[in-house]
Amino acid sequence: MQAVVITNENLEIQERPTPEPGPHDVVVSVRAAGVNAADLLQRQGYYPAPTGWPADIPGLEMAGVVSAVGDLVSEPLLGRRVCAIVGGGGQATHCLVPAEHLIYIPDDVSWDEAGGFAEAFTTAYDALVSQGHLESGERVLISGANGGVGTAAVQIAHALGAHVTAATRTSAHHEQLRALGADATITIDEVASIERVNLVLELVGAANLSHAQHVLAPRARIIVIGVGGGSRVEIDLRFIMSLRATISGSTLRARSREEKADVAQLINESLVPLWMDGEVRVPVARSFELDAAGAAYEYFAESGKFGKVILRVDQ
Repeated sequence: MQAVVITNENLEIQERPTPEPGPHDVVVSVRAAGVNAADLLQRQGYYPAPTGWPADIPGLEMAGVVSAVGDLVSEPLLGRRVCAIVGGGGQATHCLVPAEHLIYIPDDVSWDEAGGFAEAFTTAYDALVSQGHLESGERVLISGANGGVGTAAVQIAHALGAHVTAATRTSAHHEQLRALGADATITIDEVASIERVNLVLELVGAANLSHAQHVLAPRARIIVIGVGGGSRVEIDLRFIMSLRATISGSTLRARSREEKADVAQLINESLVPLWMDGEVRVPVARSFELDAAGAAYEYFAESGKFGKVILRVDQ
């Protein structure tokens, strides 16, 4: 198979052995793979792959067609259109995936869109619903709303019946965010002026949370899943105590195989029907061929994108 390989912080296309499925695994013939912040960090040596996953082939998510199945996989998966979060190895022509981690792609969804679904929507749903317990009628503030996870979170919160305020660094994408379901759009320096919120989905970090902590409603929840805008912030603990507010963080990569299977099942049950009906979608900022991975990473690192950056894989 062909794969993007990290060599001394450079990206190269190399020939590697095509993986063989274990008893409970499948091999996916990849058609598209998302580029994420973790890939850039891994390239720089700061985010090593979990044990058992390719150490030098990046890619946390991919979409494609099941081309091989393990001996103990009971479902008829050969030929199915699927996507998944993986521990690494997604940016290649073939990828090994635990069968229970697969998310099923609606027939009319493009490969570019499918390649950017798994990481963004799984992360957003897990943070908003499983960790943040967001309910209909509550007010949620989503920072960094123009990125992949942010655009997913706006749509999920809207579908749940929450009032959604989307915060971005500039106002460039506010119209697009309102089209996805945001009730209000603001820039980060305007956060302190909004009505109090029940949940903050923090995708930026210190740059936003320094403001957001002052607009919390009683028993509000802060879920931190991104710190690109800084990982250290001064918090007024007396304010947090008086409101009985909570602050927590979440990440998917370190979870066990069983925990990730539970999350995938939730996505298949809760979000895939919405995806099938067109109620949620994946905005794609730009797509690149696999052999242009370096250019894709450079584009991803730029500010001001709306949606996902995708690597296309020709088979």
